Parts: sequence; structure tokens; C-alpha cells
Amino acid sequence: MPIISLDGVRIAYTDTGAPAGKPDVATVVFGHGLLFGGWMFRAQLEALQGDYRCVTLDWRGQGDTPPTDDGYDMDTLAADAVGVIRALDAGPVHWVGLSMGGFVGQRLAARHGHLLRSLTLLDTSARAEDPAKIGEYHRLALALRWFGIRPIAGRVATHLFGPSFRASDTGKEVVREWSRRLAGIDRVGTRNAVHGVTERGSVDAELAAITVPTQIIVGEDDAATPLPHARHIASLIPHAQLHTIPACGHSSSLEQPEAVTELLRGFLVSVESSTSTTEPHPT
Repeated sequence: MPIISLDGVRIAYTDTGAPAGKPDVATVVFGHGLLFGGWMFRAQLEALQGDYRCVTLDWRGQGDTPPTDDGYDMDTLAADAVGVIRALDAGPVHWVGLSMGGFVGQRLAARHGHLLRSLTLLDTSARAEDPAKIGEYHRLALALRWFGIRPIAGRVATHLFGPSFRASDTGKEVVREWSRRLAGIDRVGTRNAVHGVTERGSVDAELAAITVPTQIIVGEDDAATPLPHARHIASLIPHAQLHTIPACGHSSSLEQPEAVTELLRGFLVSVESSTSTTEPHPT
């Protein structure tokens, strides 16, 4: 993967570029969930790259981005995202963030709204981590640090994937692929990424400042950030749309790729159409 260097921090990304014959299309940037990488949006990239420039980035210590000594908190990752958008001269962009990518996306939209055209939040939360879950997440992160993913893959998968998906042949293969990919990532960086998520603060007080069109999508079987979290975000962002996907857990872009892509495509078309009708026409 190509690398962007931001003040000495190396961030891995992918960029499909503008489709042939469409040099002026909007850019869609995808921010992945914890313990994944930009690859978790592969179905959406395949479906959308003919109409949009599509960019993914990997957070510090995850995917193909090398670990750093610090900077795993959501505010620093939001600054990384700003740096990538500016370095690629891509803004304003449509931001699509799942879980951790949604934590970052909310901060981007509230603080750097001029860099966004729209905001799509998948399986995420505006709140701080549930205190009842932090202890288990830290124990799993410690086990991952010392023993790798193999001994705890089944336990971690119950947080990341819904029961219907885990029981299906497709789901079993995706979980095996996820485990293989995670096994190749620096364990210390992964543990630091987990702590960055569990120690995040609430952004409830900032969401009223989000003015870009926003849609919120959640799997009805999401155990990590369940439906009440999505409803909470929708209640705080003006005019936000909320969609629930049946038979889907926390990793909706992989579990129900067609449903996510359909919702995303329809939303992007509506935003672009609205933008084109409100822009002044040349005289």
C-alpha cells in the first residue's frame, strides 16, 4: 500500500483515483473499525469506484500502517484523517466510518465540517466506552499482546460479527481471513489501538455542530455498539437518517455488503444531487 508521511507518522492508504472520463467526481473516504483495515470495505470500493474516487486509510498500528509510540486516541486519529484528506487534495469528501472510523468521523464532522460533503456512520457510538465492557476488552487486548489472536479469535469474533454471519459458510471464511490478517499485525500496536478505543471520550456535546448530511446504519444484531447507540446519535445530529440492517452484527460492511452498498449509493446520489442543485450556475 502507498504511504503518506504526516509529520513523521506514516499512514497507509489506498486510492482508486477518479474514474476514467470523470475527473471531477467526489471522493469517498472509508475509515475502518478496530482490529480491521481498509480491506473491510472492499465490496463497497468495488461497487462505487466506477462513480467516485474511493480512498481507504489504516489507523495507527492496524492494517498496513506501522505502529507508533503514541497517538492512538481518537483526537489524534482525527488529525491524521485531516492530514490524509489534505495531502491527497481530496476535500470536501464523503466520510464513511465504521465503529472506530465512526468515532473519528463524528469528530471530523463536528470540528472540520468544511472538509466533508456528507457523513455515514456504521455501527458506532458517540458515547465513551461502556465501563462494563472495558475490563473484558483490556483482558483480550493483553492476551492478544502476549499470545496472538489464535487462542482468543472465537471470543473476539463474537464482539465483531453477528451470530447469523458467524454460522454461515461465508461468515466462517471471512472470520478465518480476519484472523489471518490480524495475526500479521504488530501486537503492541494492536493493543494500543484497543486502548485508544476503550479510553475515548464522549462527543455528545459536539454533535449539534454537525451540519453535513448524515446517515447512520446499524446491524440489528450489533453487540458492540447496539441500536440504542445509533438512535442516540440520530437524536443529536440534526436531520440524521437512521437505518437498521437485519441479520447483521457489528461489521456490517462485511456481513451485509449489498445492503450497506445500496444504502450508501442512494445516500451519495441524493447528497450529490442536492449539492448540484444548490450550487450557483455559471452565467
